[in-house]
Amino acid sequence: MIDLNHLSTLPLFSNSLLDWLIASAVGVGVLILLIGARRVIRGHHRKMQATAQVELLEIPFHVLSRTTSLFFLVLAAFVAFQTLTAGLTSQKIAISALTIALFWQAGVWASAAASVWLDRKRRNSMTSDRAAVGSLSVIGFIMKVLIWALVLMLTLENLGVDITALVAGLGIGGIAVALAVQNVLGDLFASLSITLDRPFVVGDFLIVDDFLGSVEYIGIKSTRLRSLTGEQIVMSNSDLLSSRVRNYGRMNERRIVFSNRVTYQTPIDVVERIPGVIRDIVESQQETRFDRSHFQKHGLSALEFETVYYVLSPDYNKYMDIQQAINLRIHRAFTEMGVEFAYPTQRLLVASLDQPSDEGEPRRRAA
Repeated sequence: MIDLNHLSTLPLFSNSLLDWLIASAVGVGVLILLIGARRVIRGHHRKMQATAQVELLEIPFHVLSRTTSLFFLVLAAFVAFQTLTAGLTSQKIAISALTIALFWQAGVWASAAASVWLDRKRRNSMTSDRAAVGSLSVIGFIMKVLIWALVLMLTLENLGVDITALVAGLGIGGIAVALAVQNVLGDLFASLSITLDRPFVVGDFLIVDDFLGSVEYIGIKSTRLRSLTGEQIVMSNSDLLSSRVRNYGRMNERRIVFSNRVTYQTPIDVVERIPGVIRDIVESQQETRFDRSHFQKHGLSALEFETVYYVLSPDYNKYMDIQQAINLRIHRAFTEMGVEFAYPTQRLLVASLDQPSDEGEPRRRAA
């Protein structure tokens, strides 16, 4: 049981009513000043954000504007407490409370500074280094975990908890936790692998199994793709790395193979000219490199030609524009040369039994 008579004799409670009123007035005054200062800082920070130029004090003002009201309350109470007569134990409790509040406020400040730095780094990397964009979210997560882990350990140490024994206990318990959340940890390590190895970055176009889309976000657990039809595809990092990924974002040039089929009635001298005509048409297109064009084979119903060239750009729309121009010019050239495009046909030979041959066997008649 708490001895109320003993508490009433403590130095803290020996202050007069006037002393308490003065302490309360000091505390309220300090709290109002702190809140007013925060409001001024936030106003200046909004003005700095409205300008395109990044100013020197913009980050410090942003960090200070994240000061919590709870920290102001603890700080104001501590200042007011100093005007009262208190014993050594009360002073230690007050200092401990202020120290713990300062630790957690420092954690808020550090997290805010890390967020601002990561946001600026992300905006700059979108134009200069897209590979860094995907790693920034992972780096931010690790930084915040380290910040708040340090704050928690300092708080526990200030409260008199043996951190060494706690860390040893957490190491044993961490094994059980790791087994329970192994899927989450697998995605976390996969995200670290993506960050370090960089098999793809934000903006790359990927084909993963039957899914395709551009990388929109690389997170701690999942990666998000934006498909060509507009929907978002969310894939876990571990599944993504265990799949066969085709990264078209790393393509420097595109190899194109196409064929043309003409009828068997095409004269042989015209057949000999066709590869050269196709070569001239391909080489006339900008951003292309001609490789070859050949009379490939005698097909079942047509003479087949195969052409290979390179588009010196990974842009799919540019490739389609070039291929369309080539097809139109080939069609026009074949029309001028009198060459007919082949289409699937079949010729049947039917044996006639009513027209015997000289040897007495039925004569076959074409139909």
